[in-house]
Amino acid sequence: MKKNIILTGMMGSGKTTVGKELAKILDGYAYVDIDNEIEKSTQKKISEIFLKHGEPFFRMLETEKIKKFCQNGKKQIISTGGGACENETNRKIMSENGTLIYLQTAPKEIFNRIKNETHRPLLRKDFSVEKIADILKKREPNYKKADIIIDTTGKSPENIAKEIVGVLNDGN
Repeated sequence: MKKNIILTGMMGSGKTTVGKELAKILDGYAYVDIDNEIEKSTQKKISEIFLKHGEPFFRMLETEKIKKFCQNGKKQIISTGGGACENETNRKIMSENGTLIYLQTAPKEIFNRIKNETHRPLLRKDFSVEKIADILKKREPNYKKADIIIDTTGKSPENIAKEIVGVLNDGN
């Protein structure tokens, strides 16, 4: 198994929650959330970065953090932002330095999970199941380039984490 386990997927797919569950199960693995690392280093919320500096600036910061954490030689579970796989450089860094896992989730479930959240910059306008489906349709070809695809719809974070561990163990 490669050192890093990297979780990708749409916002609301469970990357953060499942990543924390995996860190509890897998001995010796630290948990890293790329969005949190960006917020720590800039002292700004992701939504504020989008608003003040735009998405391209945010994506540059995201690539820097992905490179830093994927290539540091430690055993980590890394949660990426929902758009990280849209960047070919990010995909290359992640695939060379870890096992990339796509947490696949139905648009309606994503909507129900995040409908009360206010910090999602891409959903500020026209938030709906349809908007989520549109974003997902655009991103899914890149998500599906992951090493492993796990369907999270209707599953608890604990069960998803156990399923991931089972698939990873089967691969050895």
